[in-house]
Amino acid sequence: MKKLLRFLKPYMWYVIAAPLFMVMEVAFELQQPRLMSQIVDIGIKNSDMSYVWITGTKMIAVALLISLGGIGCGYFSSKAGQWFATDLRNEMFTKIQSFSFADIDKFKSASLITRLTNDVTAVQMMVMMGLRIMVRAPLVSVGGFIMAASINPKLSVVLALSLPLLFVVIVLVIRSSFPLFKVVQEKLDRVNAVMRENLSGVRVIKAFVRADYEKKRFDDANDDLTQMGVTAGRITAVGMPVMRMIMNVTIIGILWYGGFLAKAGDIEVGKIIAYINYATQIMFSFMMLAFLFVFVSRAYASAARINEVLDTVPSMKDAENPATKPIENGVIQFKNVSFSYNGSNEELKNIDLTIHQGETVAILGETGSGKTTLVSLIPRLYDVSEGQVLIDSTDVRDYDIRVLRRDIGVVLQDTVLFTGSVADNIRWGNQSADDMQIREAAMLSQASEFLEQIPDGYDTMVGQRGVGLSGGQKQRVAIARAVIKQPKILIMDDSTSAVDVMTEVKIQQAFREKLAGCTNVIIAQRISTALDADRIIVLKDGQIAQQGTHEELIRQEGIYLEIYRSQLGTEGI
Repeated sequence: MKKLLRFLKPYMWYVIAAPLFMVMEVAFELQQPRLMSQIVDIGIKNSDMSYVWITGTKMIAVALLISLGGIGCGYFSSKAGQWFATDLRNEMFTKIQSFSFADIDKFKSASLITRLTNDVTAVQMMVMMGLRIMVRAPLVSVGGFIMAASINPKLSVVLALSLPLLFVVIVLVIRSSFPLFKVVQEKLDRVNAVMRENLSGVRVIKAFVRADYEKKRFDDANDDLTQMGVTAGRITAVGMPVMRMIMNVTIIGILWYGGFLAKAGDIEVGKIIAYINYATQIMFSFMMLAFLFVFVSRAYASAARINEVLDTVPSMKDAENPATKPIENGVIQFKNVSFSYNGSNEELKNIDLTIHQGETVAILGETGSGKTTLVSLIPRLYDVSEGQVLIDSTDVRDYDIRVLRRDIGVVLQDTVLFTGSVADNIRWGNQSADDMQIREAAMLSQASEFLEQIPDGYDTMVGQRGVGLSGGQKQRVAIARAVIKQPKILIMDDSTSAVDVMTEVKIQQAFREKLAGCTNVIIAQRISTALDADRIIVLKDGQIAQQGTHEELIRQEGIYLEIYRSQLGTEGI
């Protein structure tokens, strides 16, 4: 928590004001039992109703001041907690944006969502309650004990015996519950992961009639969370009745011992009532501390998970003096490049390849051959394990990463659109683009074909991840989003797989006419996508198995010819 307290510094006035109002509340609250005892021992005993009315009026005034203190403390602690959480979420979100794909793979998306939401909320509640209870409980405990002892020191023997016992119970509850709350958060990660997969893949689930299977998977994850939550909650649930029993036994002890003292003339009845009130306040403050420390246990586990994100040093760093000049030619060179995920088996091995300015290169290969990994190294979504990737003779690691990616258009294999209009999604690639540029990009990607036929056209609203558009339509919008950047290098990772062959031919023709100076790198599954490429690269087991034009590769006995025959037969050979 110490690392996170820096987010409270901008709101120190709130942090100071909340305890001050709480001091005011406690100070006046400790006066109420004393005033009550005076009503009993002086007003009622002497049948002095004027004294009862005057003291009662004082109690009402004190109650109003107590309310003012509570309201002030609640207001300022809430302000501090809310702004603390806002800044913390912003800091975490910014940090996550700096993560490489490798860093995100390490944490997993579902876990990052839980940390940004549930974990931040747990820490926020800890701050808000800390500014209230953490101040109130010690003040009430110390102040109440002093006030009680001033009434009759002999009765304090009862408190001296019960308070250490209560403290031991609190410590046992905290020590037992803390490790469990960390596991609870991990179980919550699992629930979020399953829920996220189900919501994003609901169409696949329905298509394969797998709703029952997915429901069982969710139920299993939810049951694990519930069982762990019950286990953690059972400890706190047992602790509270034990503490209440100690409190009730303490009150009985005060009444029993106070009765002997009253009979001996050492204490008056009103003072016994006041002493019980002080004892109740003290015991309740200890119980509030126990309740707070349960939150502390949970918040501590959440804070550790938050700090894991904030303390992570991104595996991808800018150079000390990064190159800020834009990409001019778009010449790509792979020099003895090898790559592996997290030190596991190599995905790429000793790749040597040069892609010239304006050249269209198609990359083919079986699933798992390293096609997507290879193109991911160009915009530096991952860093090479060995070797170099250069653009215009400059290592991509020496570029300012924003400059590098600004001049590279990427259409990823998994088409992701955002909630908003189609025009907003295309403009996402270039925020300064006007309506004419949006239409030109849509014409290049052939998205204009369907956009001009639907009622709302470019203002058509799409849901999260492009709900409302077909697969081919989403791909064409994603292509338009990439080309509107006017990139020097365009990477298309199997981004026309859902587009019909005739539309794909139109897209390729438009690219040849309008993007003549752009270097195109295309991952293809269909052989028809690669036929007109200037060069075709065939990967196998992370290595270049063949490269050349279509005609050159057809003349060779190799993988490309096998792929061609499997898709198109012997026609054209």
